[in-house]
Amino acid sequence: MAPYLAAVRNYWALLPAIAVCVALILLYAIPTLINPRWTSNILGLFQQQSATAAEATEAARLGEKQIRSRRLLAGGLVIGALALIGFNVSLNREANGCYQVAKAWGAIDDAKTDADPCVNKIFGNFFPPGDNGKVFEDKQQPVIGYQVVDGKRPKYLKWIQNRPKHENADLLVGVGSDCALDLEIIQDEDKITLLVDTTDPCPPDPAIAITAVKLKKPLGDRKIVTTDGKEVPRVNPDMESWPSVLKKLATGG
Repeated sequence: MAPYLAAVRNYWALLPAIAVCVALILLYAIPTLINPRWTSNILGLFQQQSATAAEATEAARLGEKQIRSRRLLAGGLVIGALALIGFNVSLNREANGCYQVAKAWGAIDDAKTDADPCVNKIFGNFFPPGDNGKVFEDKQQPVIGYQVVDGKRPKYLKWIQNRPKHENADLLVGVGSDCALDLEIIQDEDKITLLVDTTDPCPPDPAIAITAVKLKKPLGDRKIVTTDGKEVPRVNPDMESWPSVLKKLATGG
């Protein structure tokens, strides 16, 4: 389980407390589901004086309606325990997914941003990119990747802060947050140019800003290039599916 959990540990810190709660629930619920009479006098365990034989016999005499209600209660508790586990796993799927997607876009590790990656490590660009077909600096910096939005939106967009609206996006472009303000998108008839209009190279960044790009016409066979006419690599990062996450948790992958 360690490789999957190593990236983000904030929500897994809740696991010991959740394990204790689940253990206590199951300690009562499982015997009750098997035979409700076994737990009919469970509160007597905490009494200072032992119950008399008559009281114990009376406590064990449960009617069919009481047996059914206790089993329903025990079943509800088991479902609640499973929901508690599922909620914790869901939080960690979200956090680990955002971390992995940010890394795929080029983010570096950082304790502060890694603590809550869906808020601090990857987020929608707060600054609209330039789209006027012009650059102002003598030298520009390259963009390292783009993602095509083809019908179904990437799952990670649901979880990140300030998420871009995928309905208005044909492309997604991820750049370091320090360079997001200078991102420029130039749409020509034969190509689309993505670049960062700054003379200084973008430093390694622990946070990635995702920009949604609406094309003026379909992409078609146009190339997507960056500085010096180099083609930008196409990437397709996304959160892992539930079956994949559960398999990793079960196998330790």
